Amino acid sequence: MTADIRLLVLDIDGTLAGVSNQISEPVLAAVREVQQRGVAVAIATGRMYQSALRFYQVVGSTLPLLAYQGAYIKDPHTQKLHRHTPLPRRLALEILAYLAPMEARNDLSIHLYIDDQLHVRAIIEDTKAYAVRSGVTPIAAGDLSALLAGNVAIETTKLLTLSENVGLLSDILSDLGQRYPLDDLYLTRSVEYFVEATHPKANKGEAVRFLAEDLLGLTPDQVMTVGDNYNDLEMLRYAGIGVAMGDAPEPVKQGADWVAPGVEADGVAAALREFLL
Repeated sequence: MTADIRLLVLDIDGTLAGVSNQISEPVLAAVREVQQRGVAVAIATGRMYQSALRFYQVVGSTLPLLAYQGAYIKDPHTQKLHRHTPLPRRLALEILAYLAPMEARNDLSIHLYIDDQLHVRAIIEDTKAYAVRSGVTPIAAGDLSALLAGNVAIETTKLLTLSENVGLLSDILSDLGQRYPLDDLYLTRSVEYFVEATHPKANKGEAVRFLAEDLLGLTPDQVMTVGDNYNDLEMLRYAGIGVAMGDAPEPVKQGADWVAPGVEADGVAAALREFLL
């Protein structure tokens, strides 16, 4: 062991789980061996809380689950909600208005996450595929702007834009990034077909910091994180050891301390052997 690592934080998609949407036996065995050596394991994901829960249960985590990029931090054992940082209502409505013409042309679809439920305008093919992989049942809510405007109590945990036109999503990310400073809005991509918007404090780096320092009394050098995409960058940079998966985009690899093999080659197991086993 190269450092006194006490906390291991793992992303799900592209890290723990690949095409099969399951955790492989070699990865699970390595995670369990790490736990037996006294290292606590946590999950940090862009997924909904309800969608991440089965992975959390499989790895046997005893810590709060960091869902929605860290916008929603809840302990499945006690049901205590430690932190919820929803997207400010004004920004949610502004982004919906910005995306509305593109949605009307069926260039993209919009997912609104409210009370750990997925709300969409209508259930189209993109939504069906997303629902199958995430294991959630979407709610067809019609006009999402009207839904928000009609109920001031609604809190939007995350807003996700989904499209197969990755060039369009790059343009949207760039455009929104110019409109809103980092202090107002956190924008990221967890896969190339998504652009995700959350509260500026809702990113995995801040979530892991909160878990490590505020809840566990640890320092960054006692933390190891593993992830594969842009939404993992903040937690890779925060941790004493930040590991990028072999399939990660180049900027993510450059932000890491070490690059593991890809998810289909059980990269998490290789990383744990390198640093913790």
